[in-house]
Amino acid sequence: LTAIVLGSAAGGAVPQWNCRCPVCALAWAGDSRVQPRTQTGIAVSAGDGSWTLINASPDLPSQIRATPALHPRGELRGSPVDAVVVTGAEIDQIAGLLSLRESSPFTLYATPASHAAVAANAMFGAMGAMSRRAINPGERFMLAGDIEATLFMVPGKLPLYLEGEAPELDTESAANVGIELHREGARMVFVPGTAAVTPAMRERFARADVVLFDGTLFTDDEMIRTQTGQKTGRRMGHLQIDGDGGSLRALAGLSARRIFVHINNTNPILIEGSVERRKVEDAGWQVAEDGMEIVL
Repeated sequence: LTAIVLGSAAGGAVPQWNCRCPVCALAWAGDSRVQPRTQTGIAVSAGDGSWTLINASPDLPSQIRATPALHPRGELRGSPVDAVVVTGAEIDQIAGLLSLRESSPFTLYATPASHAAVAANAMFGAMGAMSRRAINPGERFMLAGDIEATLFMVPGKLPLYLEGEAPELDTESAANVGIELHREGARMVFVPGTAAVTPAMRERFARADVVLFDGTLFTDDEMIRTQTGQKTGRRMGHLQIDGDGGSLRALAGLSARRIFVHINNTNPILIEGSVERRKVEDAGWQVAEDGMEIVL
């Protein structure tokens, strides 16, 4: 079981196109301590030449170009991308689907809630070669290469464009899921967005070899303090890394390899050598970079 991190940043990427927060300012200046990152997604394969994408960010075309394993080969038109699984219907999880509209067939796996959000947007009607399969949380399904997959609900909220004035911030629903991938004893879990860690999630993580987990913000009030937004991480449906109830404490003691993904451009763990980066590394975590390869 192999995974390639296509993108490791939260929505907006790093540096964000309109931002000069401390992290982005370093990235714009070409500081080697901050590596540019695209929006989060991974590709997985069992080594048979077929690949499944997990989430399709707006950066997907550049991610494919940067990943030789995903380049077309052989016939005039075609792709090793066999399927796409989405863990929600946020813009940074589905917008890249529109870049796969040039008639190469693939299957979109998503919960009924996410399929409904895609179907409600007329632009996705152009996806004539995309077949759709609804997967309920807890249902096992097979991906190319005999990879067994399961979607599971995690605390969160509806996509931003659907949430309304008073969204439920930590409800488990089919609108926000993680995915567990299993093949021949190797097990990987990918949770790019969650508002909390439940006992069931921790139990699932304890069985995994690798956990790729929501690293959006280091502190809950990070965007308010950096004057880049008015919402806390919790209001956005994301658990912070540090502090009481943060992921460092909630997931301490796991034997799995732990990697932060979906990292916001304001998050100081993106700065190599920073106090915050050292803190997560000392706790046994890695910070994902675009192009990182994980082989189990």
